[in-house]
Amino acid sequence: MMHWREKSMKKWVVLAMAAALVITAGCSDKVANKAGSNGNGNSSSNSSSNGSTSSTEKPYELVYLTTGDQGAKPLVPNDRIIAEINKRLNIKLTIKIAPEFSYDKINVAIASGDLPDVVTTQYPSSSVSQWIKEGILLPLNDYFDKIPTIKAKLDNGLQWTAVDGKYYGYPFVSGMEKSNYTVQFRQDWLDKLGLQHPKTLDEFEAALKAIVEKDPDGNGKADTFGYITNKPVPGDALTAFDFVLYAYGLPDADYVLNDKGEVIPRFEHPAFKAGIEELRKWYKEKLIDPEYILYDRPAKEQKFFQSKAGVMDGPLFRHVSRIEGSLKQVNPNGVLGYAPPPAGPDGKQGMATHPKTALFTAVTNKAKNPEKAAEFIEFMLSKEGRDLLQLGIEGIHYTKQGDKIIYNEAEREKDGFAPNGWSHPLAWGNVTWPIDEDYLPQTEPNIDRARDSVKVASQYFVPNLVTRRTDAEIEYGKAVNEVYNQYFVDLLNGKIDVDKGIEELGEKWRQAGGNEILKSVNEEYKKENANQ
Repeated sequence: MMHWREKSMKKWVVLAMAAALVITAGCSDKVANKAGSNGNGNSSSNSSSNGSTSSTEKPYELVYLTTGDQGAKPLVPNDRIIAEINKRLNIKLTIKIAPEFSYDKINVAIASGDLPDVVTTQYPSSSVSQWIKEGILLPLNDYFDKIPTIKAKLDNGLQWTAVDGKYYGYPFVSGMEKSNYTVQFRQDWLDKLGLQHPKTLDEFEAALKAIVEKDPDGNGKADTFGYITNKPVPGDALTAFDFVLYAYGLPDADYVLNDKGEVIPRFEHPAFKAGIEELRKWYKEKLIDPEYILYDRPAKEQKFFQSKAGVMDGPLFRHVSRIEGSLKQVNPNGVLGYAPPPAGPDGKQGMATHPKTALFTAVTNKAKNPEKAAEFIEFMLSKEGRDLLQLGIEGIHYTKQGDKIIYNEAEREKDGFAPNGWSHPLAWGNVTWPIDEDYLPQTEPNIDRARDSVKVASQYFVPNLVTRRTDAEIEYGKAVNEVYNQYFVDLLNGKIDVDKGIEELGEKWRQAGGNEILKSVNEEYKKENANQ
């Protein structure tokens, strides 16, 4: 496992260095497409020949490093949207994109010392805290008069992100009120097997068993698993099986209270043991793909498209068309289905959780013109910037007939826009996501299903016991999550006795920093509930 991560990380760094050389020399179609298609990073650089229409100053060369959007196409050479941003802001923009959620790769890039002007990463995190202490990130306060959209959002409930009154970036918290995360399955297979959407854990298990045993793809081979998922983002806890724990009554997503009213790890709640025992049964019956811990999300989806599994977890909304379209490319009769998480013995169910992390876009001390860098973030978040990234340039990428948008798909494709009216590659995964803006293009072919998937998923939020992430969680979170993940995998696959494993997990988790975490979250819980 560690060998795989190291190999992946080294591969990304090499590609990033290669991309930088390509940017300097001039980007060719062949190189850019290769960098984008392998999922390890892509880059694009353009400058407007006219410069800014309001200034004769030389365009400021600005490098932006960000995690990408899995649903987007790679950036393309001579991108007219990037050129338009350059013209409007009088900059020469270079964009470097790491795969979505690959925050470890962002950390490697920053640690190398080759800093971008602007960076997007995960927040709160020990990396961001360290960058602030070391002066790598610059406060935005001095530029508030130039960034009104950012200031308004910071003033509207984000004051807790300030450090000694200074805001070192724009934190975008997604999914607080809406979710698109739920159970997905091959609807065509359920129809073929004569099965309804599974509503309970027993029905869910029966559906998985039928998929495994009754050869719904008709290839005559026992090569299909029931449920498939993917490994967590590095540093995060494995949560892909949590819907089973919630079905058995786990009340909160982060921690639970013991009989004394003290905050304790959630794996010490009886529902955790009951859920693990259920999952061990599924694993023993070969209903779960045993290599799930090796897959990232694209690899998991490929297995689903290739009929190697019939059920998976994951996001929907704008992804409905992408997932079903990819499925139909491999299986023309394939149909995507989705449903609420299954209910447990007492009717309890849940799947979506409220995030304690955000995307954080900040200006680094590498920026020779930090005001211009801050204005770039402002543009990305402003209505002007959103319209450009979502619609394109009026008269080229789209036209208007009253309130109706007419998309020129041929021109949009030249600049990397996703089909059916979807957005430019830079639109999402930095300062906002479509679900938070309730954004769907007028031409989205599955607009009703996309919205319905959010309605379904959002009914099954599981609350957090402690609302805010503490400093101790930031400091020790990665270490305790590694312990948790290892024990969870061993508990699931039957390598360790359930009672013994949970007891050992509690000991190792506390030794890895859990004691400090419990002290801090107990204090935070008392503070948050002081007036109740």
